[in-house]
Amino acid sequence: MITTITPQNRPRLIRMIEQAADGYIITLDEPTRSLAQNALFHDLCSEIAKSGFKWMGKARTAAEWKVLLVSGHGQATGQGSEVVAGLEGELVNIREPTSRMTVKRANSLIEYVEAFCAVNEIKLPYYGDQ
Repeated sequence: MITTITPQNRPRLIRMIEQAADGYIITLDEPTRSLAQNALFHDLCSEIAKSGFKWMGKARTAAEWKVLLVSGHGQATGQGSEVVAGLEGELVNIREPTSRMTVKRANSLIEYVEAFCAVNEIKLPYYGDQ
């Protein structure tokens, strides 16, 4: 298994494809978000929660901010989400999981969160480039 294509392993990958038996499945995907992006996003959610900023008249936890921000980002970028009746009649937001976001999409989410904070005057510490 080759997890990252590089100039050094590209010839080996091509040979593997040429030698693969009929019926094999090959999958190429963009890399998913990095651990640093994941940590930054969760730190941002925590900062919003610590700020005391209220949503729907109530201060929210970092976990609740994660749901709100990922859902809002999906709507803002045309990805959308779906609200369905849950198993006990509650409303559930079916949304994109952050673990499957590409690096580019995770950057977009982080920029969305930073913009949300700027518009709502939520002060954030500087986290640096990801």
